[in-house]
Amino acid sequence: MYPMIRFAKDMARARRAPRLAPLQAHVSTHRCWPWDLDPWMELNNGRTLTLYDLGRIPMAVRIGLTDTLKANGWGITVAGNTVRYRRRIRPFQRFTQVSRVIGWDRRFLYMEQSLWSLGECCNQILLRVAVVRGDQRSGMVPPAEAMAAMGMHDPSPDLPAWVEAWIAAEAIRPWPPALPPIGPADRTPDLPA
Repeated sequence: MYPMIRFAKDMARARRAPRLAPLQAHVSTHRCWPWDLDPWMELNNGRTLTLYDLGRIPMAVRIGLTDTLKANGWGITVAGNTVRYRRRIRPFQRFTQVSRVIGWDRRFLYMEQSLWSLGECCNQILLRVAVVRGDQRSGMVPPAEAMAAMGMHDPSPDLPAWVEAWIAAEAIRPWPPALPPIGPADRTPDLPA
């Protein structure tokens, strides 16, 4: 279940916090509760993605992105992400999340988030995010247009080399993915013939 109470608490804090410039980092603190755990008594990888929402959406409030989306009838959607896990987060462990926009290209905004505990990075996520018009058929809003609507008229900072490499890898990744051979007993109407 989505952590609606935690989300509401973090959104209320973000609305009261000082505004941030579009490229400034938003810092938030969290705790790993028993309902965040997997069978190995550590923060579940799926819950980690949900907890990243609890940093990214309040960040969007503080940098003015949510106001810009609302004023223009736009929405926002995650178009891809990659997570690197390095340290376990255990029950009741407190951790700090750092969320920021790192730049954009002609199609996507790129965001980086990380979870830290006791001076060590536990995991990090790189996301590409699309700003979309209210009518799905109208497509995506160019990120430079969205940033300008937020008052950021400068070009994107140079994206780090590792982000550029990820973008290049995503460009050659096949879509839709090729399915492996599937036996008749496992075939469902959802899968292509």
